[in-house]
Amino acid sequence: MMQQEQKIVVGSEEWCAFPQLGVPAIKARVDSGAKTSSLHAFNIQTFKRDGEAWVSFEVHPLQQNRRTVVRCEAKVIDRRSVKSSSGTSEKRYVIKTMLRSGGEHWEVELTLTNRDSMGYRMLLGREAMVGRILVDPAESFCLGNVAEDELKLHYPSDESSADNALKIGLLASNPDLYSNKRIIDAAKERGHQIEFFNIKQCYMKLDAVSPEVHYRGGRVLNNLDAVITRIRPSLTFYGCALARQFESMGVYTCNKSEAITQSRDKLFSLQLMLKSGINIPTSGFANSPIDTSDLIDMVGGAPLIVKLLEGTQGRGVVLAETPKAGESVINAFKSLKANLLVQEFIKEADGKDLRCFVIDGKVVASIERTAAPGEFRANIHQGGSASIIRITPEERRLAVLAAKTMGLKIAGVDIIRSKNGPLLLEVNSSPGLEGIETATGKDIAGMMIASIEKKLGWKRQLASSN
Repeated sequence: MMQQEQKIVVGSEEWCAFPQLGVPAIKARVDSGAKTSSLHAFNIQTFKRDGEAWVSFEVHPLQQNRRTVVRCEAKVIDRRSVKSSSGTSEKRYVIKTMLRSGGEHWEVELTLTNRDSMGYRMLLGREAMVGRILVDPAESFCLGNVAEDELKLHYPSDESSADNALKIGLLASNPDLYSNKRIIDAAKERGHQIEFFNIKQCYMKLDAVSPEVHYRGGRVLNNLDAVITRIRPSLTFYGCALARQFESMGVYTCNKSEAITQSRDKLFSLQLMLKSGINIPTSGFANSPIDTSDLIDMVGGAPLIVKLLEGTQGRGVVLAETPKAGESVINAFKSLKANLLVQEFIKEADGKDLRCFVIDGKVVASIERTAAPGEFRANIHQGGSASIIRITPEERRLAVLAAKTMGLKIAGVDIIRSKNGPLLLEVNSSPGLEGIETATGKDIAGMMIASIEKKLGWKRQLASSN
């Protein structure tokens, strides 16, 4: 009678190694409730080797550390849909490799996905444990711990990396805003020097030979490699003037002044969209209140949307449910000499819209925003909620074309679903990160910094392993 193979007892978390991938130590969460095992991976690219599909990817092996990077390659054995803990499905590449923990080793299948926002860089699921492992959830590191000194030997820090770091300026207004804090954290985690600069405290020297931007106290900001422009609407004129100044100095600006300026002009941006063949809700614009009645009829009558051209985050947007209400709102705005648009109300959208986050001509994340009860505006700042959603190829093409039409490298594109197909609402040149990062779990801020690295040809120092 054959002797039964003795099972390994592991805790709820264990240190693992993947010698074939060059990953000497990575902390894993052991979860028998999860079917598949997954490894943190980003910059995932497929290629052919000897006629077979392979995948290259990079790993941040240490939690809360995006500076340490290991580059890996493996043969693809499958690509399958995996449902995450949030209930959303994702197509992932599957690889097979040797796992080593303590004195034990065995072959496991791993799905590749970005786990930067998760508690662990690796998840060990039950498929990797069948017939081999018993889990004691009350224990940790039953197969041995990895000390901090040992980790430093596995992943030696490159002291010269500071000389290789990019010098990045974040041009904005509020350093405590979630989006700005995330961008700063992401840049630092990737080894760069980043500093927040308040738009109002910057000033310029206009000179054909030596243009300069100064910051409070006379500090000259001429040694920056890149500037991230997050300009609030009320500071569009001065913020874009600063961006133009940095551009004249040869500093890479993301986004450029011209793109921001035209995206902030809602009327002009909609005209540009139509010129590019992008469908929008039927809209009307007028200067004289005499034509208010015909303006309402032009967009299909009530209910209709009245929208201030200078409004943001859902502010300055009113739903007029009757022709009389529409006339009253329009004439009230006109009496204040405010520029406004009227738009048809897309009833079938049911208080929902899509926010697509576009970086370098690619939709990197998308969410569906749902208006709060009794509210028609789906903006998060107006109490709306967000959930991850799979957009259609047509919606993806629309979002990419809209960002390209505006000339924006980074954009939040808002789309509404109508009975006649997707319609563009607007394009935001300074899209917020909190709603979309929280809903999707994606490191959007890190992707923004990676976009700058790519543009400037910056190469990270990859970790060397024993």
